[in-house]
Amino acid sequence: MIGKSFRRDDAADGGQAKGFDDYELRLGDVMRGERATMGKSLLDVQRELKIKASYIAAIENADPSAFDTPGFIAGYVRSYARYLNMDPDETFASFCKESGFATAHGMSAQASSLKPKSGEPAVGPLGKNIFSESSTPFIPAGEAVLSQIEPRAIGSVLVLIALIGGLGYGGWTVLQEVQKVQFAPVEQTPVVVSDLDPLAGASNAIQTSDALAGFDAPSAEALDRLYRPQALDVPVLVARDAPISTLAPGSIGALVPEVRTEPAVNFANAALPERAAPPVQVVEPPVPEVQLVAVRPAWVRVRAADGTVIFEGVMEPGQNFVVPATEEPATLRVGESGAMYFAVNGVHYGPVGERGVVTSNVSLTPESLTAAYTVADLTADDDLAEIVNVAEVQADE
Repeated sequence: MIGKSFRRDDAADGGQAKGFDDYELRLGDVMRGERATMGKSLLDVQRELKIKASYIAAIENADPSAFDTPGFIAGYVRSYARYLNMDPDETFASFCKESGFATAHGMSAQASSLKPKSGEPAVGPLGKNIFSESSTPFIPAGEAVLSQIEPRAIGSVLVLIALIGGLGYGGWTVLQEVQKVQFAPVEQTPVVVSDLDPLAGASNAIQTSDALAGFDAPSAEALDRLYRPQALDVPVLVARDAPISTLAPGSIGALVPEVRTEPAVNFANAALPERAAPPVQVVEPPVPEVQLVAVRPAWVRVRAADGTVIFEGVMEPGQNFVVPATEEPATLRVGESGAMYFAVNGVHYGPVGERGVVTSNVSLTPESLTAAYTVADLTADDDLAEIVNVAEVQADE
């Protein structure tokens, strides 16, 4: 019995045990390993190869149903294999072997677009949804509707609803209280009752007695006429301009005539005193005019009190210069004193000085000129006489 061999009944005949390194290596694992070695994500591959990340994931999962157009699968697989530095033809052959994909010519029905019906998810060869499984790490897995609701958020919403309801109920209660009218008993008599006439129900009949036997009460019309204002027979009119229209110019102001003080001889036959209207002066008397009259060529300079030169130049024979009237008198400086005269209100005075003499600081005021100079002698200077005669002839014309 010891020498008998023992063998399990359920052991498979001819079975061979597998080692730790005896496993099936799929194309997707190799591609993902190469991509991880390069440090690239699906989005990086999409950005560099211009191929959708979902197509890259479908190539790694050997899922040809994820492609819209099967005719482009061979190009996508070969491009991705070149990107991973793998043999394109060998990679495409492995993809076709694992996925069962067969190349079809361009006119066949298999080469046309394969789009799932509306509402049907994209299902891979293993019956999985390629967009919700973990094999596509760039797309998060779908979550249930209730898993997205947090209990704390529900509590916060309930508290907010309760707060809004409390505020609304409080405002509605306050509005109702404001609009409510309440009556409270008071000691003051209402105004309507106090205005009632206490004698409204009494009779107007006069209780006659022996003292009022012969008294006749006046009628209501007579009492009304008694207290009514009397109407005026002639209306009183007051002119609006009465204060102005009633003024007499000859009774007030500067136009009042002077009364003569001559006594009357016969008071019985004496007439009213005559009134003479005085002259009315409305302007100031004319200011005396001072002119410089040159009978021969002479240099003249007229300077104002502040030093400003009013006139300076050579005056020719017969030329006149009117001296302006200023508050401070102007002064005269003349080079030929014997050729210059003054005309004060049409009367000639002078000459200023002897012939060939320079005269300065002559005050040009009528008072100083009439006091310092005498009236000019027309017979002593023929040139002056000729200029005066010509001026008189022009004035007569």
